[in-house]
Amino acid sequence: MTIQDLPSLNAGLNTIAGVLLLLGYIAIKKNQRNVHRGFMVAALLVSAVFLTSYLIYHYHVPSKKFPELGFIKTIYFIILIPHIILAAAMVPMILKTFWHAYRQEWEKHKKIARITFPIWMYVSVTGVLVYFMLYVWYA
Repeated sequence: MTIQDLPSLNAGLNTIAGVLLLLGYIAIKKNQRNVHRGFMVAALLVSAVFLTSYLIYHYHVPSKKFPELGFIKTIYFIILIPHIILAAAMVPMILKTFWHAYRQEWEKHKKIARITFPIWMYVSVTGVLVYFMLYVWYA
């Protein structure tokens, strides 16, 4: 595997994280707490591997510019800008959500998880979309 393979790996990790998040959400809605816990811990671990790979890639490779495609470039930035902002904001939120679960502070956990989950899901999905727009569809 080379540095150039990391964007594809990252998109795959984001996809896996999104699926794990969705499965964890479904499990908790079915009151399957242990199943929920397993999916959420797996999502955290996959996301940690993603973040490590992402940082390694961007240490070695400068940001890739999106081609000048008029309206498509505008759509790209409409997706990218909130993705970046929410990606930065979600890290402490995820850690706080897991901290409350670890301490079995269920009301605090549920309160922040209701905010953390949709942001984490949005960032995972839009991360894959940004990858396809930048490296596949308009490369």
